[in-house]
Parts: sequence; structure tokens; C-alpha cells
Amino acid sequence: MPIYEFRCSKCGKRFEKLCALGETGNSLHCPSCGEENPARVMSGFATKGVEKGGSPGCGPCSSNSCSTCGH
Repeated sequence: MPIYEFRCSKCGKRFEKLCALGETGNSLHCPSCGEENPARVMSGFATKGVEKGGSPGCGPCSSNSCSTCGH
């Protein structure tokens, strides 16, 4: 089951909900004000990892020294 993010049209509160695949929000209520039918919104995400031979965020840099690439 995916976690979807919703936004209330009345109070603007954003909240997440573990839902069945394809949930539209028609059967949900805002946890803050109780308004029905919140809108499903796109969720942003970020990842952080270490690239081979470098530190996080060094991408194409082939050096192991951050003083070389400025990171």
C-alpha cells in the first residue's frame, strides 16, 4: 500500500495517508477541520547517497578530496 499526500481545500492542511492503490481522496476527511474530499497532491522526495569513489554529491568528480571539486 502506498502513502499518498493530500491537501485540504478548506484549511490548506497537508497530510499523508496509507491508502489502497489509486486512492483519490473521495472517502477521506481532513484530520484538522474534518472537511471531506481532500485533493491528492504530488509529493516531493530527496535521496542522499555516496557515489563510488567520492563523497555525497560529488557526482562526476573522480577525486576523493573535496578540496578538488569544492564540495
